[in-house]
Amino acid sequence: MNAIVIREAGGPEVLELQDPPRPAPAPHEVLIRVGAAGVNRPDVLLRQGKYRGSADVTGLVPGLEIAGHVEACGADVTRWQPGDAVCALLAQGGYAEYAVADARHCLPVPTGWSLAEAASLPETVFTVWHNVFERGALQPGETLLVHGGSSGIGVTAVQLAHALGSRVAATAGSAEKCAAVADLGADIVINYKEADFEAEVAAAGGADVILDMVGGEYTPKNLRLLRDDGRLVFINAMQGAAAEFNALDVMTRRLTITGSTLRPRSAAFKARLAAAVEQHVWPLLAAGRFRPVIYRTFPLAEAAAAHRLMETSDHIGKIVLLADAGRAHA
Repeated sequence: MNAIVIREAGGPEVLELQDPPRPAPAPHEVLIRVGAAGVNRPDVLLRQGKYRGSADVTGLVPGLEIAGHVEACGADVTRWQPGDAVCALLAQGGYAEYAVADARHCLPVPTGWSLAEAASLPETVFTVWHNVFERGALQPGETLLVHGGSSGIGVTAVQLAHALGSRVAATAGSAEKCAAVADLGADIVINYKEADFEAEVAAAGGADVILDMVGGEYTPKNLRLLRDDGRLVFINAMQGAAAEFNALDVMTRRLTITGSTLRPRSAAFKARLAAAVEQHVWPLLAAGRFRPVIYRTFPLAEAAAAHRLMETSDHIGKIVLLADAGRAHA
């Protein structure tokens, strides 16, 4: 089969199209003929050898989310049958024509969605549901601040929070991105390159939950913006993991600082999360209260170009690889 393999840790040029053997499903897994694979920031970190616990990436196939059709089922799989259209969360292996996935980490492709659109869901939706609604405990009527509102994570967080009755503030880096985020349901959008997001959000009353992928100098600003009993949730620290803040203020206002990474979590945790996502998010998709935002697609062989685009941060929404363009749009 064709697959993108990391030759060694490095820049986008280390992503090579190779022909490794087709994987075989274990008893609890399904083999999926991939139509499309989402491209995510953790894929870039993995390629660079910077993802925690994955320094030796030589020979790995990246890719954390896919959509396609079940080709074969392991002996213990009961829910899925060959031919079923599914999207799935993976630990790796998505940049390929075939991939194996834990059957419990698969969900049905939403009715009316293409495989390319469905491939944009698992990594972002699982991440947002757990961090915003489980760890962050966002409630209807509360305010969520999302940094990077035009990213794949951002457009997911904005839409889900809006659909479930929360007020949404978001940051983005251009007028075009701000307009797109507002169109998705954000009540307040700040161009962080032109305005002080802390001042803008503070003037609007602050936030109850903040989803942050920036870190660094954003951390003390975020904490100052939180209302009493507010929750700051980290999913990345692109501008640095270290920060100074007032611990007494955290105690006095009963603030919570938390965060998580998805890829290293146990299979059992991801299975529980998949069930929660299907229960709470899939009905919103069926009702049309969440829409896919695909910025650009690339053929599988052009994964390096997709990574270069990801690293510019010029995109609005998701970047998707097409393992088979005909099936991805079916």
